[in-house]
Amino acid sequence: MLKDRSVIVTGSTSGIGLGIARAFAAQGTHVVLNGFGKAEEIEQIRAEIARTHGVKVLYDPADMSKPEQVRGLARLTAEVFGHVDIIVNNAGVQHVAPIESFPDEKWDAIVAINLSSAYHLIKAVVPGMKARGFGRIINVASAHGLTASPFKSAYVAAKHGLIGLSKTVALEVANDGITCNTICPGYVKTPLVEQQIADQAKAHGISPEQVVRDVMLSHQARKAFVQVEELAALAVFLATDQAASMTGSAIAMDGGWTLH
Repeated sequence: MLKDRSVIVTGSTSGIGLGIARAFAAQGTHVVLNGFGKAEEIEQIRAEIARTHGVKVLYDPADMSKPEQVRGLARLTAEVFGHVDIIVNNAGVQHVAPIESFPDEKWDAIVAINLSSAYHLIKAVVPGMKARGFGRIINVASAHGLTASPFKSAYVAAKHGLIGLSKTVALEVANDGITCNTICPGYVKTPLVEQQIADQAKAHGISPEQVVRDVMLSHQARKAFVQVEELAALAVFLATDQAASMTGSAIAMDGGWTLH
């Protein structure tokens, strides 16, 4: 049912986004990758996905903090595939600091990439989705869209805002064949998180195992990382006809973190 659809996945050259892109390709969906990285490595990923799944795969290096580049990403997809059926707003950055010393430029960058980029991409694709009577908007927020942690003011604010944006869009497009939902993961074992584990272990003088147990997963009832494949399967389901009545939902996949 997703065969020959098209999907844009932002922040998809590694981690969660790449896992979601692969999952859609496995369904026969044509994919647009986006993100940063070494050109030769990205090309290898692009070619491998296309070859493995027999779909078209594009790469666009659009900077998600630049509205015109976000709009260009939507235009390119429509030009090449004829339409944009599904978008997954996954691009995100993080910075940790007390509010009184939080750098203004970091606040601006986090809000631009984690929240405003989703607004600009949604705005760009909704007219076409309305015209065709079909669209799936999937925003990847965080458990921090539902709760808060200290020293993450910009990230928490942006992720809460992303859920609010999703709810508003869901109401506006409810009768146009379009859904808009948010996925809220707990900690996911990605290369970025693995680096954070190493950095925190060094900074606090504790073992990587202690960082995982006592810092990262301390709030989760289930003491295990969320798997990329789990998130990818949920994203694919939200794009299917079986999820047509799911809209405006903020779906926690966080091992019970936000139950407290």
